[in-house]
Amino acid sequence: MSPPTSQLSSAGEATPADPAPAQSPPGRFEWLRRHRRWAFALVGFALLAQMAFAMVTTAVEQTPTIDEPVYVGTAVVYLDQHSLRYNPEHPPLGKLIIASGLAFADVHLDPAFAGDETQLGRRVLYESGSDPGHLMFLARLPMIVLTLLFGLVVFAFARDLAGPVGGLMALALYAFSPDVIAYGSLATLDVPMAGFLLTSAWLVWRARRRPVRYLPLAGLALGAAIATKMSALPAVPVVLFLAALSVWHFRREGGLGPKRTAVELVTTVLGVGLIAVAVLWAAYLAVDPRLRWQAPPGLPTLHGLRALADWLPVPAPYRDGMHLQFGFEDQVWSGFLFGRLYFGALWYYLPAAILVKTPLGTLALWLAGIAVLLAIPRLRPAAPYLLVPSAVLLAGAMTGSRDFGVRYTVFLPMFLAVAAACLVLLHRRRAHLAAAALVVFTAVSSLLTFPYYLPYSNEAFGGPSETHLRLHDSNVDWGQDLGRLADRLKTRYPGERPWLVYKGSGVPAFYGIAAADPLRVPPDQVHGLLAVSDSSIAKADAHLKALLATSTPIDEVGHSITIFRRP
Repeated sequence: MSPPTSQLSSAGEATPADPAPAQSPPGRFEWLRRHRRWAFALVGFALLAQMAFAMVTTAVEQTPTIDEPVYVGTAVVYLDQHSLRYNPEHPPLGKLIIASGLAFADVHLDPAFAGDETQLGRRVLYESGSDPGHLMFLARLPMIVLTLLFGLVVFAFARDLAGPVGGLMALALYAFSPDVIAYGSLATLDVPMAGFLLTSAWLVWRARRRPVRYLPLAGLALGAAIATKMSALPAVPVVLFLAALSVWHFRREGGLGPKRTAVELVTTVLGVGLIAVAVLWAAYLAVDPRLRWQAPPGLPTLHGLRALADWLPVPAPYRDGMHLQFGFEDQVWSGFLFGRLYFGALWYYLPAAILVKTPLGTLALWLAGIAVLLAIPRLRPAAPYLLVPSAVLLAGAMTGSRDFGVRYTVFLPMFLAVAAACLVLLHRRRAHLAAAALVVFTAVSSLLTFPYYLPYSNEAFGGPSETHLRLHDSNVDWGQDLGRLADRLKTRYPGERPWLVYKGSGVPAFYGIAAADPLRVPPDQVHGLLAVSDSSIAKADAHLKALLATSTPIDEVGHSITIFRRP
C-alpha cells in the first residue's frame, strides 16, 4: 500500500500528510514539485476553457429553446418597466441575471403590450427590430459565466475533501458533463438554482471550522437558490440542518456545554434562514422597490399542508407563484420513455433518464465515490453535505408530475462530482488508474457529442443519434435546431418548399423557412419534404402517424429534427 498523499483535518478539509521518503534520484521531479501549484492551476484553467468554448459555441449555434423566450421577455420587462406581472411562477433572481446581459442591448417593449408571456417572448425576440440571435447570446452569456464559476465551487469543495488532485478530478467530471454544458449554455433557471445550492452546501461544510465567516455566506447562497427557482425549497430544511450540524461540530471541538450549544444551534437555524429570506425579498424589491403586485386571475386554491405556503414570510408574488406551481403539479402531463408514450408521471422516469444521459464513466465514478465516502471513517462527516441534499432534491423531482427531462436533476453532476473525487484517497494504484481511465472515457464521450449536448446519450444507449427513440422534450428536442434546419434546407434542398411540424418557440419564417403545416390538410395532399421535431414524433397523434407511416426518413438535423421524403 502506497503512503497517503493527504489527510483530513477535524473539519474534513484536506491537509498535507507527512512526506514520504524520496524514491527517486534528487532533483528528478524537483521542477514538478516546485511548480505543482501552477501545474494544477493550468490544468484547471484548461478544463474550464474547454467548457467555456463548448458552451459559447452551443449558445451561438442554437436558436431559442421553448422556455427561453419567456425568461428573456420577462427580463426585458424587469429592465424596462420594473414590473413583476410576467412569469410569476418563477422567482426573479434568475431572470435578473439574464437581464444583466440584456442590459447591453437596446431593446424596449411597448408599455401598452398586453399579451401573455409566450406572446411577450415572441414580441421581444422577433418583433422588436432586434437580432434574436444577438439577444439570445447576451441573455445566455451571464449563465455561461455563472456555470463556470460554479465549476470553481466544485473544485474547491472537492479539494477540501480530497486535496488538489481530487479537486481537479471533480472539476473534470463537471466540465465534461454534457448536461451541465447543455443547460448551462441556455438562459434558463435549472443550472443557477443547482449551483447556488451546491455553494450553500460547501459553505456550511466549511462552517464546521469557521461558522462566523461561512454561515452568513451560506445563507446568501441558499437565498439565491430559492430566489431563482422554487424547486430549491425542499433543500431549505436540509441546508438549515447542515448548518446546525456544522455549529454542533465546532462547539463540540471547542468543549462547550450542551446548554450553550443548543442556543447556538437555534440561533444558527434562525440566522441562516432569515438571511435566505432577506435575499428572496431583495430579489423582488430589485425589480420593483414598491412591490406592486396583483394576483393573476384563476389562482389555484391550496388545501391541506400546501396551505402552509400562505403563512410563509415571503413576498406575495412568491406565494402566488407557489399556488401556480402546485396547480401545475395537479395537472396530468404526457411523458415518453423508452419508446412508450404515457400520461401521468412515472416515479422511475428520472432515474431511467439519468441512466441514459449520463456518461458511463461518470456513472461508475459516482457510485464508486459514494461508496468510498461512506466507507472511509474520516470522510463520513462529509456524506450528509453531499448525499442528503442530492437525495432530497432527487426525491422531490421524482414525485413531480412533469416528466420533461434531466434538467430537473442537473444538481447531480455537481454534488456527485465532488463525491467521486474521494476516490483519490484510496491508496491503491489500480484504483487511481481506473479512476483516471474513467475520467478520460467521460471526456472522450463528451467531446464526441460536440456541439450537440442537449440530445446526448451515452454509448450504451446508442449515443445522441438515438436518444429520441427513448426520451423526448428537453432531453432531446427543445426547439433548439430551427436555425440549423434552415441552413440544411438551403444547402441540401434548395428550391424545395418543406412541410414542417415544429415543437418550439422559434418563428420558422424569420429563419427563411417558408413551410406549410401538414396537419391542416389531408395526408394525400402532403408531398415532398416533411420536417418533424422528434418530440412531435414521440407524441404523434393519428394524423401525424399516418403521415410518417408513408414517409421515408432521409436526413436528420442536430439529432432533434428528422427530415422525411413523401412521394
